Amino acid sequence: TNQIYFMSVEDQKVLELEQRKEKIYFGGGTKAIEKQKAMGKMTARERIIALLDEGSFHEYDMFVEHDGRDFGMQDKSLPGDGVIIGTGMICGQPIAIFAQDFTVAGGSLGFMHARKITKIMDYALNMRIPLIGINDSGGARIQEGVNALAGYGEIFFRNTLSSGVIPQISVILGPCAGGAVYSPALTDFVFVVDNISKMFITGPEVVKTVLGEVVTMEELGGARVHSEISGNAHFFAHSEYECFEQIKKLLTFIPWSNEAKAKPFPSKPPRPEYKIEKIIPSDPTQPYDVRDVIRAVADDSDFLEIQQEFAKNIVVGFGRIDGETIGFVANQPSVLAGVLDCDSSDKAGRFIRFCDAFNIPIVTFEDMPGYLPGVEQEYMGVIRHGAKVLYAYSEATVPKITVILRKAYGGGYIAMNSRHLKADFMFAWPTAEIAVMGPEGAANIIFKKEIMAAENPEEMRKIKVAEYREKFANPYVAASKGYIDSVIEPEETRKILKHSIEVSSNKSVLTPAKKHGIPPF
Repeated sequence: TNQIYFMSVEDQKVLELEQRKEKIYFGGGTKAIEKQKAMGKMTARERIIALLDEGSFHEYDMFVEHDGRDFGMQDKSLPGDGVIIGTGMICGQPIAIFAQDFTVAGGSLGFMHARKITKIMDYALNMRIPLIGINDSGGARIQEGVNALAGYGEIFFRNTLSSGVIPQISVILGPCAGGAVYSPALTDFVFVVDNISKMFITGPEVVKTVLGEVVTMEELGGARVHSEISGNAHFFAHSEYECFEQIKKLLTFIPWSNEAKAKPFPSKPPRPEYKIEKIIPSDPTQPYDVRDVIRAVADDSDFLEIQQEFAKNIVVGFGRIDGETIGFVANQPSVLAGVLDCDSSDKAGRFIRFCDAFNIPIVTFEDMPGYLPGVEQEYMGVIRHGAKVLYAYSEATVPKITVILRKAYGGGYIAMNSRHLKADFMFAWPTAEIAVMGPEGAANIIFKKEIMAAENPEEMRKIKVAEYREKFANPYVAASKGYIDSVIEPEETRKILKHSIEVSSNKSVLTPAKKHGIPPF
């Protein structure tokens, strides 16, 4: 007290500021922090420091307090109202960030909490920088009633306004329940961590009450559920630190806004272990990993896969060719023969639209026998879901290049960025089979009478399959009609892709004037 008495007024004010800051730095207090740590979670402030470049974080609205006046809230102090906002740097580039603080009232969202988040969202949009949101909240603050719901609505509106303008990244590092889950769903990429992330509309208690089913939080909405089954998450990590490294890597591939292109990197050749001419088996019925084809053409064979564990019959992600970011879309023959179904169509369509919004050229590797048939798929709406791929490719105005590796049958041929959907360049390997359907099925239909009338129907069937394959199941019929620009050797693929991207770098497309299209949602 005596020391304070002999301080200058200015020094006293500085001391008061430091004391106020220190109190806020401790969030909900020592016990709440210890509880957070016991759950294997970092604090909100630790997360920001771990993710951003050292010493780059600048915090705003640190001294904001809640304005709740009911249920005894007027007597409670909630430091920062349970959320930290600010700006900083990642890899030397500016970003905006918010992190909910679970140690303060369970990170619950009230009016001022929401206002802090919408403030930093407005900053991000106006400054054209990426927005990162770290979600760790028990949901709406029920003591504030409709004000909390209004806060969510304001956030959702800004998510939508920013969509396609700046990258929006959601990191789920704790519970994210009820209405809160819709903000991450409206963003571009969702990151989850095993045993930490929880996302669901209704908790286990409600499920038990309404449906009589007993489920755990992990079963209902854990990280693996959303990475493998629902498709709500795009990246899965085993720890928070691994998650932060994933975010940093993603940001090296994408631009800071739709007004720019992704930062170029020095070109590197693919690693020598990926020999493109040796990847695809000679037997057209044998599967292979299409990711090896991507790595065989990408700089340093570096490929960042998106939604790796969801809808594995299609592969999407980012790589580089000659230093420029490329969005890769590829059928995966090792899973369901690479067919398109409801989930893979959603996955591909959404990724294509992201690439188009942010000026990222799209390279498509095609090897698929068509859409997945069956009653279940029809009931799930494969027609509507499948149309999303058609819509996304048709709508995209960035450079679009397709390489047909092997099978391109029926509607699948059209959907995977065909010339008819205005692909800029169409190439095919000599192994390509382009037809209405596979040779076996086509021969059974076209030559049915001849096969049945033959002394040896099975031998006749083999002859007719070979006849159909020779006439139609090859790239040369399509090439003769101009639907394929060139039939290329596998070894030429990277060189031709590089050239195609270079010559289409200034591509400009005139589209009809309209407010917006109506995708098959």
